[in-house]
Amino acid sequence: MSLFAIGDLHLHFQSELKAPGQLHDPVWKGHEERFRQNCRAMISAEDTLILVGDHSWGKNLAQCEEDFRYIAELPGRKILTRGNHDMFWEAKKTAVLNSLFQPHLTFLQDGYEVYRDYAVIATKGYTFEGPFYLDRSRRIIGWDEEKEEHAKKLVAREMSRLRASFEAARADGYRKFLMFLHYPPTNILEKRSAFTDIAEEYGAEQVIYAHCHGESRFHDSIEGKFRGVQYRLVSGDYLRWVPLEIMD
Repeated sequence: MSLFAIGDLHLHFQSELKAPGQLHDPVWKGHEERFRQNCRAMISAEDTLILVGDHSWGKNLAQCEEDFRYIAELPGRKILTRGNHDMFWEAKKTAVLNSLFQPHLTFLQDGYEVYRDYAVIATKGYTFEGPFYLDRSRRIIGWDEEKEEHAKKLVAREMSRLRASFEAARADGYRKFLMFLHYPPTNILEKRSAFTDIAEEYGAEQVIYAHCHGESRFHDSIEGKFRGVQYRLVSGDYLRWVPLEIMD
């Protein structure tokens, strides 16, 4: 009964694809079939697959129908977390999604799921991504402070959601945690953040995140062991569409 994770499938069976990288980067060509075959080879019906946001380019449920059918037909238990491009998913309507798609798909937001004796905690997260101002040597010399202030509000909202989920799991007796974010836990300016702090506070063993696409972005945030927590990037193009085994 293993646990796997991957993010950023960006499916578009019924919707318009607009991302330049996904249109032109060879790693995205036929990624749906490559990922399906990898899942069938690696994941059994008893395993769990966590999909870490950006599931579909569909703007509403009608445009996601084929995307969800594709995900539902993958082997194992499927848990979906929110990404920044998941326009079909309003946080307050997560219960509606679960009423429509369970037991085939579970949408996780504002609460927790269970894997063995671990509580799985997840939210979209957020990190300030600029714009940054560069000098001729491409060193950062400033940034948009107004957008930075807006980012701080979004971080505070996501932190509130995380804390409530951790506390709910703790109240139910869980003491072992895995934390999933869509956005990376830190941006290119940070050594640590509110997200790394809360992972340490609750003793999360791992923080798994996605969102970082393309060779130039793969190393924007923390990777490996940091202050007792294991950080792992699971963007689909980074993994070359091979789901990462988080626990066996």
